[in-house]
Amino acid sequence: MVVSTQRATRVVVSVSLGSSKRDHEVETELLGQRFRIRRVGTDGNFRKAVQLLEELDGQVDAIGLGGVDVYLYSRSQRYALRDGLRLMNAVKKTPVVDGSGLKNSLERQVVGWMREHLQQEIPLQDRRILMVCAMDRFGMAEAFAAAGGRMTYGDLIFALDRDQPIYTLEELGDWAQRLLPDIAKMPISFVYPIGKQQESAPDEKYTKYYDDADIIAGDFHFIRKYMPARLDGRAIVTNTVTAEDVRDLAARGASWLVATTPELGGRSFGTNVLEAVFLVLLGKTWEEATAEDYLDLIERLDLRPRVEKLN
Repeated sequence: MVVSTQRATRVVVSVSLGSSKRDHEVETELLGQRFRIRRVGTDGNFRKAVQLLEELDGQVDAIGLGGVDVYLYSRSQRYALRDGLRLMNAVKKTPVVDGSGLKNSLERQVVGWMREHLQQEIPLQDRRILMVCAMDRFGMAEAFAAAGGRMTYGDLIFALDRDQPIYTLEELGDWAQRLLPDIAKMPISFVYPIGKQQESAPDEKYTKYYDDADIIAGDFHFIRKYMPARLDGRAIVTNTVTAEDVRDLAARGASWLVATTPELGGRSFGTNVLEAVFLVLLGKTWEEATAEDYLDLIERLDLRPRVEKLN
């Protein structure tokens, strides 16, 4: 693996369908390389996102796609999302990623790290774990199950507003094969909060699933979607949290926050941002990068999850 050591500042931009109120910019140094990292939300405006991607193409070192997946995974298959592909295809020159490669490597490792370093604070064996959506984080879903968690997968609840929990990976795989071919054709806004939806007050519709869990894991916008007023004693395992998000979780009584991506300039960026940085360090395209490349960089960078005791 060749790791870039040039001194010029490299620019990575995440273009997100999410709220522009969550925009953030930071400069940092990784493996001797300076980076300027920026997140730009387009408030759910798909046309604006495409225009911005076309403007950035060839002008920055790597691009991340936020607020949308290009691919969703079951145990055996990969499904391309229409809207994710449309955004990716707007970029012709610059390496572009959606974060799914890191979800499948880094987030597996985070669960293993928790087993090793947080066993007293956040035990996993026999704990009731609500994973709000596993089809976009299959690596984390498998890792929690392997750690002995008593799993509830909320894909039908949180993505489709259907009060039907899933309890096993086998059942999850069956549902993925049945639903993902059709879901992949839908606008992303049908299944995931984007733009102004991310600013709406949570709808306390499925409180019972939060109340029944010791650990609540997965995408933060899905967690927030039906988040109840009280989360007393719950551990939250997620990513992409702002300082305001952390204060809100603490005010609701959550006990621990584990963010799978490290804190940069006061907030945790999404996996799409970190994966874009990885491509720059590797000097590779998304198609060329391998899981082994990512795991090697995770070790070299000594990446650890962000862990905060909230209450």
